[in-house]
Amino acid sequence: MSTSDLDTLKHAAAAKAVEFVKDGMVLGLGTGSTAKHLIMALGEKVKAGMNLSGVSTSQETAMLARQCGIALIDAETCWTIDVAFDGADQVDPAFNLIKGGGGALLKEKIVAASAMKFVVMIDFTKRVPVLGGAFPLPVEVVPFGWRNTARKIEELTRSRVVLREREGARFQTESGNLIVDVHLARIDRPDELETALHRIPGVVEAGLFVGRTDVLIVGTPDRTEIHHVKRG
Repeated sequence: MSTSDLDTLKHAAAAKAVEFVKDGMVLGLGTGSTAKHLIMALGEKVKAGMNLSGVSTSQETAMLARQCGIALIDAETCWTIDVAFDGADQVDPAFNLIKGGGGALLKEKIVAASAMKFVVMIDFTKRVPVLGGAFPLPVEVVPFGWRNTARKIEELTRSRVVLREREGARFQTESGNLIVDVHLARIDRPDELETALHRIPGVVEAGLFVGRTDVLIVGTPDRTEIHHVKRG
């Protein structure tokens, strides 16, 4: 399937997600290609008179939201977020996610955790039988002693850990941290791995979103699916 075809499916998933939005809501605005479709659709709602405000998970998202007329809440405010929307890099059958391909995983998890409802929008290719494999797990780490932190992650996971770079330079998150990508063959117990990674000094956040999804919207070639997740 071509990139343009997949983009059409992302657009369809985002269009369906807008149905969860009501006038006066405070929204969590994710980062990435699917989130862009959502923000643009929300902009049309604002133009039509809907009153919406949002919390952005990246500077890129904030810029687009402002262009679309969505009022943004200051980052230092104590938010009450009605619904947070975001994409995902992988989704397993239990609706656990890998996120962080765009490098915004820390802010994305803070916003998702602050929301009363977390809606995830993907195209069908992001659904996998088990997390890991083709997509590495992003882990955000502080720059100080990052090689030691990476070594501890390597020892824990017994997997290759690679410092993320962009255009020949170290990738730096908006919070001033680094990202290491952990190449795991499979993640059978994402909850245990998430907990174990957070025990390593120097780890800021892991791109595992375990037990956080409330609604999964999937764009497929045949239709747009909506899955309501029952939390245990």
